[in-house]
Amino acid sequence: QVQLVESGGGLVQAGGSLRLSCAASIRTFRSVAMGWFRQAPGKEREFVAGINWSGVSTNYADSVKGRFTISRDNAKKTVSLQMNSLKPEDTAVYYCAAGSNYNSDAPADFGSWGQGTLVTVSS
Repeated sequence: QVQLVESGGGLVQAGGSLRLSCAASIRTFRSVAMGWFRQAPGKEREFVAGINWSGVSTNYADSVKGRFTISRDNAKKTVSLQMNSLKPEDTAVYYCAAGSNYNSDAPADFGSWGQGTLVTVSS
């Protein structure tokens, strides 16, 4: 059974940084793509970043490019999202997800999800 557990959310001022982590209990973690999505109140869930199985290839939403960095540690079965220069519009519940295509921004391409962690950016 796949389990993804996010941590690291919290309250931060605009311009600050946070690092989200996701611990995965996936037997074949080394072979799956991982992604981060977010959902703000009243809005659709949106893609944030994706990373391929090896960590060599990444993909970012335009809104976070240059500010967020996704990485993974296959030995520890974790994926992280370093978020810098945070803006109030980054406020959302952030979800870790496992799927088959790191280059996809469609939630439907990610079959396993964590419970989410809340990030609140104050102005």
